[in-house]
Amino acid sequence: MTTITASVVNKLRQMTGAGMMDCKKALQEAEGDIDAAIDILRKSGAAKAAKRADRDAAEGLSIAKSSADNTYGIVVEVNCETDFVAKNDDFVAFANKIADIALDQKFADRDALLATAFDGKTLGEILIDKTAVIGEKIDVSNYALVSSEGVAAYNHGANRIGVLVALNSNEETALQAGRDLAMQIAAMNPIAVDETSVSQVVKDKELEIGRDIARQEGKPEEMLDKIAQGKLQRFYKDNTLLHQAFVKDSSMTVAAFLKTVDANLTVKSFTRFQLGA
Repeated sequence: MTTITASVVNKLRQMTGAGMMDCKKALQEAEGDIDAAIDILRKSGAAKAAKRADRDAAEGLSIAKSSADNTYGIVVEVNCETDFVAKNDDFVAFANKIADIALDQKFADRDALLATAFDGKTLGEILIDKTAVIGEKIDVSNYALVSSEGVAAYNHGANRIGVLVALNSNEETALQAGRDLAMQIAAMNPIAVDETSVSQVVKDKELEIGRDIARQEGKPEEMLDKIAQGKLQRFYKDNTLLHQAFVKDSSMTVAAFLKTVDANLTVKSFTRFQLGA
């Protein structure tokens, strides 16, 4: 049997990040050939990662970043299984490197991000390798690219929530307002910008709930539709961004706040990623 020295094992550990015993076993199987041992570790890592594929990776980081000219931004959710790993410096650096590459390359979707070259491999392959080494499922579960005249980014609660807000202006006052609204979105979790962007499915559901409540309260059948419409308007007030009370000044709505910044300033869309959501 080929003699495997401690220095060779340590070299393989530094090259792959795998555990000492895994490196020693791979080197023995490869009869001391480091390149062959790396292939063995990769295959072993893929097998281990496959076993973890169905495990829940609900911890990690949601990272939102906007470009230097604030005309586009990305938000990406990089996941692991435990809070302990999520706070690890190496994991934090890895997640931020993914976000930086995504911001630089402007990938259209998650599949394109996973297919990109990343330290000599695809990101998808690196996720498999890290899953094997760390012993937890490591994944990129969500990714979005947002482009507009102006895009504001905000990260909340140790990167548990990442938000992008698309605006129709790139002025600094508009971008600052966008950051304020991103904070609002992180805290209040609206379902849409306003009632026009609420899906018909949601509207129909709320109307039916409104009619049922009114019926249970003994209201006349001919009044149910009108009462349900009133409840739907209150639903919009609580759950759509422009109708919500502004968190920094509850005396005005978000729509009214925007008018104080610029009469023509509007929110075109927003994207909100929350860990585990």
